[in-house]
Amino acid sequence: MTYTYDLLGNGKKEVFPLSAGDGNYLFGIYENQYAMVLSGEEQVKLKDAFLPFLVPNQYVHFDQKSLCVEQAKRLARPADTDLDVVSNVYNYIIQTVSYDEKKAEEVQAGYLPDPDETLKSRTGICLDYSSLMTAMLRSQKIPTRMEVGFAGEAYHAWISSYVDNIGWVNGVIRFDGVNWELMDPTFAASSGEAELKRFIGDGDNYKLKYIY
Repeated sequence: MTYTYDLLGNGKKEVFPLSAGDGNYLFGIYENQYAMVLSGEEQVKLKDAFLPFLVPNQYVHFDQKSLCVEQAKRLARPADTDLDVVSNVYNYIIQTVSYDEKKAEEVQAGYLPDPDETLKSRTGICLDYSSLMTAMLRSQKIPTRMEVGFAGEAYHAWISSYVDNIGWVNGVIRFDGVNWELMDPTFAASSGEAELKRFIGDGDNYKLKYIY
């Protein structure tokens, strides 16, 4: 598995997740697509397997002053369980953020989502939805993976969260009192319920490529 990131070079600290967990990692820095200027190999042993999915990184950027963190605190306040927090954040986002079709058509390679900007504009593409939800849940100490891959033939993003007493729940989730459903926040906001269920089915339409 190879992950490629752009170094922003703005003088600020950048964080890149060790999404594969423990193991041997090969790091390379390139001046351009082909000219490597630095490389190294490290054997990684994480102190906490959840750590990559609790902290901010280049694709899920937030800090304690972020607007999305403040909103997450408000949504978590009345919640009794992690599942309640996931539900509150999920429902808030699909009711608040609208899918931006124009942006989806014009987005360029290397695009990085900004959770606060999504919250302010109330519009976004798949990466924006997932990044915002991931940032909000991580800020409330709920391990959350932002996952990128294919939904059918379309390049897409969704999330998975680790919920106490349940474990990892793959895909954004909704609990109807009986059953869990896989739920991609973009489709939940822009598609009818029947269409969503037909598309997702048993989850076979999701093909995971990267985890952030």
